[in-house]
Amino acid sequence: MDATAIARVRRFQRTVTQRIGALDDAFMGRDRPLGQARLLWEIGAEGSELRVLRARLELDSGYLSRLLRALEADGLVVVEAGGPDGRVRTARLTPAGAAERAELDRRSDEAAASMLGRLSAGQRERLVAAMSEVERLFAASMVEIGVLDPGQPAARHCLTAYVAELARRFESGFDPARSLPATDRELRPPAGLLLVATLRAEPVGCVALKLHPGQETAELKRMWVAPSARGLGLGRRLLAEAESRAAGHGVRTLRLETNRALTEAIALYRSSGYAEVPAFNDERYAHHWFEKHLPA
Repeated sequence: MDATAIARVRRFQRTVTQRIGALDDAFMGRDRPLGQARLLWEIGAEGSELRVLRARLELDSGYLSRLLRALEADGLVVVEAGGPDGRVRTARLTPAGAAERAELDRRSDEAAASMLGRLSAGQRERLVAAMSEVERLFAASMVEIGVLDPGQPAARHCLTAYVAELARRFESGFDPARSLPATDRELRPPAGLLLVATLRAEPVGCVALKLHPGQETAELKRMWVAPSARGLGLGRRLLAEAESRAAGHGVRTLRLETNRALTEAIALYRSSGYAEVPAFNDERYAHHWFEKHLPA
């Protein structure tokens, strides 16, 4: 990794933490540091399960517990046990906590306005555009991709969203029962695998491989990226990860078919080295068939 790039990232981090007040024990002039203030915001008006907070904020259980105890002691938060076995713990704001969150929001708006107010119109436009780009790149760096059993909730979310999107976009709709199958059994090793991408503990994309043990050809299936994660380069990253996994299983030719309505997917495949070939199956929803030869 480029040492100069690393040094510039660290300098940027120091500047941002100082400018937003992350070093202050009294964030935004209140009686609590940034960590507690951020937790109030994440709990939100509807409350949040502790496991979700831990995953979303990437906090260990001990540190999250300390933050919650401090907020409970101030009368801002209550933690309740629920679920069938009473083991699901949920944090909720008290009326005082909701008022404190609203006050922090107000002061944060004022701080942002003050930051922008010291710049010219052109500088404000540049800063906001740069912040948006940095946010997108930060989000891209936070995405994690791993193999998940298709029966897991995050996997089911992705596969259900995939079917729903195709049903909306295809001219004739989409009925998975009339399409070539990619069953749960076919997406479990050794028959295949399902890659799921998560961002802040939420599933935001997937792609599946149908392997044929003993053969050097495999199929890409169920490529999907959530609308909220588009523009992060996630589709290309999922595709590259699937290719790497396929090569690791001895695959030398990767195939896929797609519908003409999925223009962005077609562009991705072509720019990633997939060549259009004659139809190699009878998928009723397909208009284009592609394949790519993977390096040994």
